[in-house]
Amino acid sequence: MADSVLIAADRLKDAVAAIVAAGGSEPREAKLVAENLVEANLRGHDSHGAGMMPLYVTALKNGGLRANRHAITISDIGTILRIDGDRGYGQVIGHEAMALGIERALELGTCIVGTSNSHHLGRIGQWAEQCAKAGLVSIHFVNVLSRPIVAPWGGRSPVTSTNPICIGVPLAGKPPFLLDFATARIASGKVRVAYNKGEALPPGNMIDAAGEPTTDPRHGLVPPLGAILPFGEHKGSGLSIACELLAGALTGGNTWHGPGEVVTQVVNNMLSIIIDPARMGGEARMGSESDALIDWVLGSQPAPGVDKVRIAGQPEQEMRAKRLVNGIPVDVTSWAEIVDAGKRSGMNPNDVQRLAGLV
Repeated sequence: MADSVLIAADRLKDAVAAIVAAGGSEPREAKLVAENLVEANLRGHDSHGAGMMPLYVTALKNGGLRANRHAITISDIGTILRIDGDRGYGQVIGHEAMALGIERALELGTCIVGTSNSHHLGRIGQWAEQCAKAGLVSIHFVNVLSRPIVAPWGGRSPVTSTNPICIGVPLAGKPPFLLDFATARIASGKVRVAYNKGEALPPGNMIDAAGEPTTDPRHGLVPPLGAILPFGEHKGSGLSIACELLAGALTGGNTWHGPGEVVTQVVNNMLSIIIDPARMGGEARMGSESDALIDWVLGSQPAPGVDKVRIAGQPEQEMRAKRLVNGIPVDVTSWAEIVDAGKRSGMNPNDVQRLAGLV
């Protein structure tokens, strides 16, 4: 039996949108959620793709996620906006918060947007891409409130989550420079994907409940729970704490500061700094310097075993092109969970399979 199913991107969007709509979402919301999740799959980040739907449906049913909510401006002082997400779908809240920040940055040159109390914001790179499409530079700090799953450098019990950071810089005539990474060695969703596939994690990413190194992803999902390690030792650990302070505390959201428990929702807070390069050194100067830098970097001689040097964002663009042609592979365990999420939302499982083009 095949260990995965191949689904065309548009068909997977149709299936995901139908599940979201079955949960009570209006058509626009269902479309935004589906596009965001499947775009993550297209770029190779299956941890943030359609496989999130089972968690979303669970959160929707116990009130941790609310359908048809919108970004609420709770404070506006010109270049600083505070947004409350009302526990709505992060795909909607993130899109609307960035639209507000982009409009203000184009008007005033910059905008700092503090978004709190949103459900899972998905792949943070999408919000940097939204800004870059408007010609704007953006920096994003995010903290994740679900349960502590990342140990601090030098510790052996979890105290924070995977807390991502993202930087987007528009490049004239090219896809943007897009640096989007978790401050943990791996994203929590990658642990879930490995567990569903029955695969071991690479060594050095995780410890078990006793603080011993492990490659078994069950220690991130099945009690007794272990912890993911920070990337870059003290550097990643410091950045994770910075995300708690900047995204959690500064925005008026929450931080981790107590024992965790297994919960069935994901709440994100995000601090976004959006800058119009035309108001800094000037678009022309930035463009010429950016082009020169990128050419210089890409001209570096590849190391043994590497076909060519890439900048942040290029591997995802290459994967996207490949998956648009070949389809998106979804492991059979994850697909069964997605079909079950549809069933829990009131859909006939055969309808989910049909929409995905599998029957």
